[in-house]
Parts: sequence; C-alpha cells; structure tokens
Amino acid sequence: MPEAHVSVLGATSLVGECLLPILSRSGWKLFAFSRRPPQPSVGGITWHGTGDRTWPQSGLWVCLAPIWVLPDYFDRLRKCGARRVVVLSSTSRFTKEDSTDSAEQQVSRHLTAGESRLRTWAEGNGIEWVILRPTLIYGRGRDKNIAEMARFIRRFGFFPLLGEASGLRQPIHAEDVAAACVAALQSPAAAHRAYNISGGETLSYREMVRRVFYALHRPPRPATMPLAVFRLAVTCLRLLPRYRHWSTAMAERMTRDLVFDHSDAVRDLGLSPRPFRLTAEDLPR
Repeated sequence: MPEAHVSVLGATSLVGECLLPILSRSGWKLFAFSRRPPQPSVGGITWHGTGDRTWPQSGLWVCLAPIWVLPDYFDRLRKCGARRVVVLSSTSRFTKEDSTDSAEQQVSRHLTAGESRLRTWAEGNGIEWVILRPTLIYGRGRDKNIAEMARFIRRFGFFPLLGEASGLRQPIHAEDVAAACVAALQSPAAAHRAYNISGGETLSYREMVRRVFYALHRPPRPATMPLAVFRLAVTCLRLLPRYRHWSTAMAERMTRDLVFDHSDAVRDLGLSPRPFRLTAEDLPR
C-alpha cells in the first residue's frame, strides 16, 4: 500500500495533468500545489496555493515546476517532513549548454545549478532525491514541442527544416514521464540518482515532422532551406508574438543527434515508453 499522502508542486502542468489521475487511481491521497489552484478539492485531491501560509505534512513530493524555482521552497519542504523528493529536470541541460543562443545557454545553466542545489540541500537534510531528465515531451496538445509544430502547420501549411534535418530524436509522452515519477517515488534503487528518460522510438527530426502532418491528415510539406534562409525566416517569424522564442539555434539542432540511453530507468523504474504514435488527443484543439 502506498503512503497516505504524496504532494505535487506544479500540479497544473502538462505532466501534472497526467500524474494526478495515475496517483489517484492507485489509491494515493494527494496534495496538489499550484500558484492558482484551478478547482475545488475533489476525488482525493486537495488543492493548495503555493503562496498559502501553511502547507500540510507530507513525506513524498514530486516537483514538476522548473527545477530552478525549487530552492524557493526548500525550507517549506523540510518543515513539511519531506523524506523523498522527485524532481523533473531536462536533457536540455546537456543539449543546450553549447547553444549559439544565449537564452538557451542560460536554460542549461539554470538546470545544472538547480540539480546541484537540490543534491546539496537534500543530502544535507537527510532527504532522498531523485532527478528525472526527460527528452522532448509531448502529449495532450499542451506541450511546447509537437503541439507547436502542429499549430504552425495548421497556420502556414508547411514546416521549415534545415537541410536534411537528419538529427535523431526520442520524443517521450507526458503520460510516460508521469509514470516514471510514480515509480521514482517508490523505487528503493532510485534514491540519490538522476535518470535520463527518453521515448520508446528513435527517429529523425524530419520523420518526426512528417508524422505530425499525418496526424493532422495533411500531406507532408517540409520546406527545406539553408541556414541563411532559415535565419531570415526566423527573423520574420519573431515579429509574431507566438514565435518570439524561435531562434536559429533551434534550426541548428535539427541536424544533431539528441539521443539518450534510458537503460538505468528501465532497470530501476520499470520505464517502458511508447513509440512516437500521435493521436488526436495529442494535438492542440
């Protein structure tokens, strides 16, 4: 039987949306935290605001908020009796550290520093930590990867690619990330360990884009272009609010393999991620 309660920070995130039902169906009682709690407490889930003056006692925690904000809550977690903290980081820690975009480099530094601070704090307070680093997360039309591709294709009818866009990817569904979080809460072998968790299929960036077209029931129309043209296109797109975060660094990574071994997670967490098969539920409404 699971412990009486588990608490989730960032419960309204995409992974949180997947995690809460899994935990609830398994018999856990949940404290769900969000900056703006979205609903009354129902179905064994008690909602709290992160700004509430008092937090309930809870030994098990999952943090789905950006890892670099977690130190803001260290003192509260300790006072709440935290014994194990499962935290979501990202493989972007590695893939963006040498990016040509300074904002992406900063993301990498934030992730690296967040992991380091978690380890130092947890071990100094006798608290078990587990770090999960997913690759490209997708699902439920809420992600910032595949869902953004789908929105672009719907709007413009094509998708820009740098050269052959042959770099390999391992998209992982948000539900598989959530399942890994549940396993990390309970696995004795996971204590004080970090895991890269990737999807169940490795495919090229170009093929990934093709499958988004197919899921939208549209013929694939990739627009292959050299870097100079891509740079100009990004400059124009950034005039639109939705694409202000686009950069040529995103294009440059289309030709790089971003592949991570997840055998440790298979062994310790029973990770069994699905292949990249998009459904209607994975597309934005």
